[in-house]
Amino acid sequence: MKSAKPSQEVVLQVAEYFSVLSEPMRLRILNLLRDGEKCVQDLVEATDTSQANVSKHLKVMMQAGILSRRSKGTLAYYSVEDDLIFELCNLVCDRLANRIEQQALHFRAFSFAGKR
Repeated sequence: MKSAKPSQEVVLQVAEYFSVLSEPMRLRILNLLRDGEKCVQDLVEATDTSQANVSKHLKVMMQAGILSRRSKGTLAYYSVEDDLIFELCNLVCDRLANRIEQQALHFRAFSFAGKR
């Protein structure tokens, strides 16, 4: 059975979603939100960056459907809308960890090769 060829629009949307996750600050924010909802000021303090910078990244993740926003008085609280994002991140981290472990084995094998 042949798989259907994805349309250009589908490919673009997938690429845009992955591009949202390609920014280190967004990954830091996601990691902070892993334990639950946080207000913008908490995220600013934890990332040691400006409110404008945090807000910019929050907006991008909101537009991608990754985060949700709740207002309470003058504060805005953000939380992860789709927990599958953590599964995706875990898959990538596991793959990278395996690759690093394999590289370490090669270095260890090389460093002991000449010792007798």
